Amino acid sequence: MPAVSAPPLAEVLEFFGWRAAAACVDLPPEVVFSRRPATAAPALTACGRCPVVARCLEAVAPAESWFDGVSGGRLWRNGRPVPLDGASGRRRGRRI
Repeated sequence: MPAVSAPPLAEVLEFFGWRAAAACVDLPPEVVFSRRPATAAPALTACGRCPVVARCLEAVAPAESWFDGVSGGRLWRNGRPVPLDGASGRRRGRRI
């Protein structure tokens, strides 16, 4: 049986929309929409390999929508990026 290759990303996006190509598509909503860095860590990791990270940021528009969760490789709370500690992924400063 011959090997079957995946269709090009452009075809996937055209058929299913950009969300279907997102690396976080199989993550539970409580991870993607978490306000806490520790819980959001799997989604932040997924962003690092996501082919549609820029489209996600554009579509979600976190600052304009007061978004809570992960979008475009960042954690957002009330539409503001949450500063994270480099390696640990923990939020810097006091807890809200």
